[in-house]
Amino acid sequence: MTSRRKFIRNAAIGAGILASGKTDALAKTPAPTIHQNKPLVLSTWDFGIEANKDAWKILGSNGRALDAVEAGVMVAENDLHGLSVGLAGLPDREGHTTLDACIMDEFYNCGSVAFLEKIKNPIRVARKVMETTPHIMLVGAGAQQFALENGFTLDEYKNPEAMKAYQAWLKEKKYQPVINIENHDTIGMIAMDATGNLSGACTTSGLAYKVRGRVGDSPIIGAGLYVDNEIGAATATGTGEEVIRIAGTHLVVELMRQGRSPYEACKEAVMRMVKIRGDKTKEFQVGFIALNKQGEFGAYCLQPGFNYAVYSNNIPNILFKSDSYYA
Repeated sequence: MTSRRKFIRNAAIGAGILASGKTDALAKTPAPTIHQNKPLVLSTWDFGIEANKDAWKILGSNGRALDAVEAGVMVAENDLHGLSVGLAGLPDREGHTTLDACIMDEFYNCGSVAFLEKIKNPIRVARKVMETTPHIMLVGAGAQQFALENGFTLDEYKNPEAMKAYQAWLKEKKYQPVINIENHDTIGMIAMDATGNLSGACTTSGLAYKVRGRVGDSPIIGAGLYVDNEIGAATATGTGEEVIRIAGTHLVVELMRQGRSPYEACKEAVMRMVKIRGDKTKEFQVGFIALNKQGEFGAYCLQPGFNYAVYSNNIPNILFKSDSYYA
């Protein structure tokens, strides 16, 4: 199975973007934060490096954070060889790839689609829901119908690598997701533009070999993504059921409202999960990234191995290594 993170990490090292010694050091610090650092964009996982580049084309030209996060996550959606975002993602247990996405701007406007099939860019559909309907979330056949009525077209693409992996899975039909591999590559992106306004986007093909109809946290406002322009923004990655259980990103933002730094808020949300789920947290991964109105950022996760990318005028698209609860 192709590892997108491994591919992009190697490319980043070759380009001098990722210095492993620096990220190792950052993982041990209490909070990698920058003050008054705008514009700024953060995104989950190694493929955030490439996503951030397209977001920065907008942010670096004094563009709006909403436009930046939409353009950024579309880089992952358009990757025809990735296994976790967009039409190339691993399918459910019946062989169908279904997509979830949401987007939120600085005015508390938000849009979402879930269980969407055969539409290339679910984040664009989510934005269309936000901007042209009185609703927040559309799902399944209704979401697809809405997309088709608004100029999107059906796309029958199936990733050969994903289908090969699916055929191998069918031999045993054993559902044991591997931490940090096939079930945790949601791309979540949060950004602050030059005016200080915040927006976020989140998109995924969900858990590999999931029960048909399953929807995780990624399209759910307050779980996979939340933006409060007075306080900050947060997005999540990992096992969506666990993020939904604690309304994870809303919790992170509310903790920042109470005075926690982004790092502290992410860590406290993870600790809330540990308190509720106990030893079960050893079996899955969840990570949060957050950004506040002062331009501070931070992250925290359950298991080692979660990285996130940061790009600003002061940070030249660097991959940070998140602190984790488990060593």
